[in-house]
Amino acid sequence: MHMAGQLGGIPILILKEGGERTRGREAQSANITAAKAVASAVRTTLGPKGMDKMLVDSLGDVVITNDGVTILKEMDIESPAAKMMVEVAKTVDEEAGDGTTTSVVLAGELLKKAEDLLDQELHPAVIAMGYRLAAERARKVLDEIAMDIKIEDEAELKKIAKTAITGKFAEVSRDFLAEIAIKADKAIAEETSDGKRVIDVDNINMEKKVGGRIGDTELVQGMAIDKEIVHPGMPMKIEDAKIALINAALEVKKTEIDAEVKIRSSDQLRSFLAEEERMMRRIAECIKESGANVVICQKGIDDVVQHYLAKEGIIAVRRAKKSDMEKLEKATGAKIASNVEEMSESDLGYAGLVEERKIAGDKMLFIEECENPHAVSIVIRGGTDHVVDEVERSLHDTLRVVGSIIEDGKAVAGGGAVETELALRIREYSASLKGREQLAVEKFAEAMEIIPRTLAENSGLDPIDKLVELKAAHEKGKKNAGLDVYTGKIVDMWQRGVIEPLRTKRQSVDSAVEAAMMIIKIDDVIASKRGAPQAPPPGGGMPGGMPPY
Repeated sequence: MHMAGQLGGIPILILKEGGERTRGREAQSANITAAKAVASAVRTTLGPKGMDKMLVDSLGDVVITNDGVTILKEMDIESPAAKMMVEVAKTVDEEAGDGTTTSVVLAGELLKKAEDLLDQELHPAVIAMGYRLAAERARKVLDEIAMDIKIEDEAELKKIAKTAITGKFAEVSRDFLAEIAIKADKAIAEETSDGKRVIDVDNINMEKKVGGRIGDTELVQGMAIDKEIVHPGMPMKIEDAKIALINAALEVKKTEIDAEVKIRSSDQLRSFLAEEERMMRRIAECIKESGANVVICQKGIDDVVQHYLAKEGIIAVRRAKKSDMEKLEKATGAKIASNVEEMSESDLGYAGLVEERKIAGDKMLFIEECENPHAVSIVIRGGTDHVVDEVERSLHDTLRVVGSIIEDGKAVAGGGAVETELALRIREYSASLKGREQLAVEKFAEAMEIIPRTLAENSGLDPIDKLVELKAAHEKGKKNAGLDVYTGKIVDMWQRGVIEPLRTKRQSVDSAVEAAMMIIKIDDVIASKRGAPQAPPPGGGMPGGMPPY
């Protein structure tokens, strides 16, 4: 980049020659095109009749899914604007768990409409302002049309869970999976001091085992850990289990500093080994004295300790994951002990049954029938790796959706009903504005219609006809009217049982608007410095040839 100098028109070099740079309308156009390309990539996956994507990496590993955030995370994306769209999906996934495809498709459409306005010479700041006003109105409308859900009402929760699974590969078992998700969420729900309910999906442990079918997936009221019992002499099953969780090594510790033990006679060797064995036996005795009959250790267990524990009829598992230990603590009520000597009966947890079972050729330890588990496990089954992975993704979304309903108690109708209502109400609002923002607010309303339009397209229905029918129903005040993709009719989605959490819709709109506003306001894409800072030249001088101090 050159700038004409003050003296004699000498060009002054500011940016490196040949550096990548796009400016003004060209930069906006490039960014919008890249973002729209990402949106169109996931658009066909939207809705109950959406298609799946097969993602193949350089090693030949395959992922088959229609989960928006998974597709975008796996895609090899170069463009910086397109990467911002991936961030939109990630944010929605972390905040709401579902609605990732909706948010990306919406962001793409908002940018497409913004491009029309830029062509009409509307300033990007005016468009951004209009979008901000429209987003605020959208939030108010969403709050107005949201309805309360009684979380005690199992049937309502099931409708919400089934809506989240519909369109995913696991749809064939949606009734069954919906029940699992509701039971799991209800088990781990905790109340805060101010009476609010909180659900942390991280307290649900998902173990994937290929084999069987989706219908063999089971919920364990406790924990299922992918570990086997360490010694063949130990019982395979214990009822009324008292569980000790230990994060210390059950073996003779090596000294911290390098030490040498010189043994000069066979008697000394014998007494050295006898002392080592006595220490091992002491570890086993401490566990026995505490009253524990199941030991789950985060570190190693020496063979001798295993032998003594087996003699006492105690089940032991070693090298359990830290995350599993924390969940076991919540499931059984045990306290993690770091010193066997100081362990007492009050540190132990309880489970009605601890048993080793073989699933798909692998041994797993089931700790179930816990009294009040605040952590549970779901053992996911399916015919192939891809099926099991997709069921896990579906369950993750469903657990988050049911969780956000239990936390908030607010829901809206699905099937494009919300977006059509938003389009109608925001279009009405735009007429009340005086400035140029009115044009942007109107385009925002148009952009909302991309969701029902896409639902119709993906279902093989005529998008224009269906959009006209939908708008006509909403004009008559039917705020829950949506598109039934199976019959092609416009029906009341709430009565049809197509219900989504308010949080999902709010987050989808918020994230889409924020990303679109940010991309619209970029008018310069400049290559920045990369790599390590420049090393000083030999001789201690500073870069640029300045002498050292």
